[in-house]
Amino acid sequence: MTDIMDQVAAVRGFNRFYTRKLGVLDQHLLHSPFSLSEARVLYELAHREDAAARDIGIELGLDAGYLSRIVQKFDDDGLVARKPLPSDRRQIRLNLTAKGRQAFAKLDRASHDEVAAMLGGLDDAKRAAVVQAMGTIERSLEPEAKKPAGFLLRSHRVGDMGWVVSRQGRAYAEEYGWDISYEALVAEICAQFIRSFDPAREHCWIAEIEGEPVGSVFLVNGGDGVAKLRLLMVEEKARGLGVGRALVEQCIRTARDNGYTKMTLWTQSILVAARGIYARAGFQRVKEEKHHSFGVDLVGETWELKL
Repeated sequence: MTDIMDQVAAVRGFNRFYTRKLGVLDQHLLHSPFSLSEARVLYELAHREDAAARDIGIELGLDAGYLSRIVQKFDDDGLVARKPLPSDRRQIRLNLTAKGRQAFAKLDRASHDEVAAMLGGLDDAKRAAVVQAMGTIERSLEPEAKKPAGFLLRSHRVGDMGWVVSRQGRAYAEEYGWDISYEALVAEICAQFIRSFDPAREHCWIAEIEGEPVGSVFLVNGGDGVAKLRLLMVEEKARGLGVGRALVEQCIRTARDNGYTKMTLWTQSILVAARGIYARAGFQRVKEEKHHSFGVDLVGETWELKL
């Protein structure tokens, strides 16, 4: 009995230490306008499409009334769009607006910088030990994830470039408010890929579910032993199934097999889900720069991976 009581006290003590260390006891998280609960709801919305308010409440253990007030605040601030579920109009589906995604991207970047500063004060051995210990905690307390739905990756064929251009243009216009100049850029990238395609060094993969394309990624020769990862995209209905991760991992494996020594990519800070995939695959952000493109203000990021 003494052992378990001591262990309970140790866990509670660590919880108090860590919440204080991350500053989550402050009224607002990371000097943002959001409380910790609001930031967690924002995170869930940034990583889901057509999220059910009830499901988010269950996932986070939030009281229905409290969650409703958070959602109403987000709605008043223009951060979310609400729509009833066709099969049950009492159930509300939520999606972040372009303004909401920008707000989350800013909060996510602040969180990244805060943790980076905390870990930066440790030497390599201590940093690795901290991350390993956190992984042990997560694996021990979190139940195994459900097996994702089946999908396959195939090489590109006639007609796929048109699909990539159309879907990228429409998706980024609907989700982030980008104008048609982005579709023009995608068309130029696809056209150049086909014109100068080197099957020994380059590849395009299309993800399919039951014969329907739901995602894509390109491996392009950047010269001097550098491979470029370009145009990663996953359809809304296929997100959360591991499609994006599989596309990126396939791109990395092929680049290594083809003798590349480094892989680079250019993305935007607002593309939170994609950035998460890159980070988990081992990419590191090496540069960021503000710019105005596709009709909006953005923060471009360059990421690299040594192969």
